[in-house]
Amino acid sequence: MTQQLDQATVIHVRFEGRSLDVNLDELGLGLRPDDRELKRVLARHLEIGEGALRDYVVDRHATGNLTVRPEAVFG
Repeated sequence: MTQQLDQATVIHVRFEGRSLDVNLDELGLGLRPDDRELKRVLARHLEIGEGALRDYVVDRHATGNLTVRPEAVFG
């Protein structure tokens, strides 16, 4: 497992066609927030309704970074 040393954990967010990175420290959460809490606090940070991220997926990477993205739809 890869560990980040002296680097902030980054949340990469894809929302409404935009991409942005948010340091986990900015949200005031611990190192391993559960998906529900992460999406709730992230929505507040983005100044959007809490339900806007309800169906989004949280990918957790070996580096400790996170990706919050819409669920992939195929077909």
